[in-house]
Amino acid sequence: MRSLKTSRLVDKDDGRYQDNLNRSNTNMTDHQGGSDMTSQTTSSASGIGLAQRKEIYTYKAPWTVFAMAWSNRPDPSSQFRLAIGSYVEQYSNTVQIVNKRPADGSEADYGHSNQVYMACEFDHPYPCTKILWSPDTRSGGARDLLATTGDYLRIWNVTDDGSGRGTLLHKREALLNNQNKNSEYCAPLTSFDWNETDPNIVGTSSIDTTCTIWDVTTQTARTQLIAHDREVFDLAFARGKDVFASVGADGSVRMFDLRSLEHSTIIYESPNLDPLLRLAWNKQDAHYLSTFMVDSRRTIILDIRMPSLPVVELGGHAGCVNATAWAPHSSCHLCTAGDDSQALIWDLSQMSKRPVEDPILAYNADGEINNLQWSKSQPDWVSIAFADKLQILRV
Repeated sequence: MRSLKTSRLVDKDDGRYQDNLNRSNTNMTDHQGGSDMTSQTTSSASGIGLAQRKEIYTYKAPWTVFAMAWSNRPDPSSQFRLAIGSYVEQYSNTVQIVNKRPADGSEADYGHSNQVYMACEFDHPYPCTKILWSPDTRSGGARDLLATTGDYLRIWNVTDDGSGRGTLLHKREALLNNQNKNSEYCAPLTSFDWNETDPNIVGTSSIDTTCTIWDVTTQTARTQLIAHDREVFDLAFARGKDVFASVGADGSVRMFDLRSLEHSTIIYESPNLDPLLRLAWNKQDAHYLSTFMVDSRRTIILDIRMPSLPVVELGGHAGCVNATAWAPHSSCHLCTAGDDSQALIWDLSQMSKRPVEDPILAYNADGEINNLQWSKSQPDWVSIAFADKLQILRV
């Protein structure tokens, strides 16, 4: 089986390291064998399994990469378009939009020697806590909206610069202030989600215990509610327009309905009320959520029809979990990543019948993985961020 492995080449002119992709005819080894991508089984449900050819593309940023998102546009020029955000402990931070050079070998036209190149860059106050591209791909026009959170919710419009070199222009479309009506200060935003059914709706979470639902068109807050007893760390919409869930420092997962915000449902509380950091909603089967506790090596899978107890807890990591992502095209596959430098893909199709003990695929990165995203427009591809690297992996 052919494998693409990343090697390090020294630029003879200035001695800087550059990433290069070398093809090597190597056999896939077992989980302990040290290959780039390993498989625990030879096949699995819903088409997740070993690809015909393993591909890994690496982009090196000038800073630690934290926030990361795939563009949702299906057109060929945008399929490998990703936005990444810096993590620098100071006011001045950066967002870069990167893309993969076309596979037709048109390097001369694009003017980039690396497979993944920077198409656009702009300043961002404070590190982005999250980045997302608009889920609205129906227009087919030149607009590709990008949202970021930090001190405020910002929405950017990204367009082709017309040079024919694959580079882009950016313009800030909106800056939305999350100021709590009960406070004179603007509390930082920890995360947000963009409603896929109604792309005019964005929900944000904040350290001031609130969640805010925004109208993108009018650039106003539709509603703001006290969602948790302590800081809210993440928010995610279910499939559909109205239902969302949040997690926070009080150790609870709470579910809300935009049609009746007077009430919420606590569907899970962690043991000892340890903070829950992130959650992800299965968009193919909206009964299931994933979340994890702070400094925990385990990923918790919840069924909203059976609150309070996890359906299953996934181990497998030797360090704390930092990110999870459901497969956008499968109801039973989940990817997890953590401080043990591993990205693991799990088959949950039998979780109601027996414990899920081992992942079906594993990838070993060269550092602690900070973030993970699964491409919606290209479900064969997953991206991870570790140290100053973005890697795009074919699964």
